[in-house]
Amino acid sequence: MTAVLERPPVKAAPRSRRGGSPFEAARRRMIGPFLLPALLVYALVMIVPSVITVWISFNEWAGVGAMEWAGLANYREMVADPVFGTSFANTMKILVLVGAAVFVIAFTLTMLLQDMVGRKFVRAVIFFPSLVPGLVIAILWGFLLDPDGLANSVLKSLGIAEPPLWLAPENMFTTVMAGMTWLAAGTYTVIFMAAADRIPRYFYEAAELDGAGPLTRFWHITLPLMWDVIGVCAVLWAIGALKTFEFVLVFAGATGSLPPTGLWTFSVYAYAGAFPSDGVPRYGIASAAAVLTMLLTVVLTILVRRVMGRREQATY
Repeated sequence: MTAVLERPPVKAAPRSRRGGSPFEAARRRMIGPFLLPALLVYALVMIVPSVITVWISFNEWAGVGAMEWAGLANYREMVADPVFGTSFANTMKILVLVGAAVFVIAFTLTMLLQDMVGRKFVRAVIFFPSLVPGLVIAILWGFLLDPDGLANSVLKSLGIAEPPLWLAPENMFTTVMAGMTWLAAGTYTVIFMAAADRIPRYFYEAAELDGAGPLTRFWHITLPLMWDVIGVCAVLWAIGALKTFEFVLVFAGATGSLPPTGLWTFSVYAYAGAFPSDGVPRYGIASAAAVLTMLLTVVLTILVRRVMGRREQATY
């Protein structure tokens, strides 16, 4: 007769009601206490001011004294204001035109510098404007394009003594957009170059063996495998474009005064309501413009994420 030895059953570790080991349950319980300080700071810095801004947008308030309930009057007055229409159009121009120029320049430089000798140095030079605060770039852009600045001095040395067209009132906003393109192109070029560097080289080698040209490789390999990065950059650009403020204010505005209304953006419109060059501040109008900017930012972010939200996959 053969005895069969059986191992006594091993008791499993007790599991919490939500599943997992006691260690996992304890770890989940610690998440809340560690997140609480950050959530409190976020609420004080972001949520509470946003709620207050929304409340002020439904009131008439000069910054002191009691508020007077106005309902939707501030929004109706803002939408009927021709300056608001100009501000809306200028903001959309920055969003679409400058964004398209920045992305095209960034993609072009990324492809040109991909196999270039000394690309790290060139990338550092391109990225340099992004390291400098936007206020400084706006001042430098103004000095460069001033009638007595470097650009006009070069034109005079070439025998072109006419006033520079870029400072004409009808071309001023185009000049602003050109400066913003110069400011932002370096940042997105570096991001796109980093995304292109992570694409395995054997994709391109296989495509070259099959006779694929540069355009085919870009369209079927580079673009699909960079799609997630492009989506993130599109969201970042949409948020930044809707908040355009300091470049317009510093470059186009005289010292101590606002720029001409034809150059205003959403943020400048809101700033003008709260800090007018003359007259009484109207924080209700300023808050209404800020609330509209916030809503547009949320809507555009959702739309961009939906449009760009497909999986990355090489199609070659």
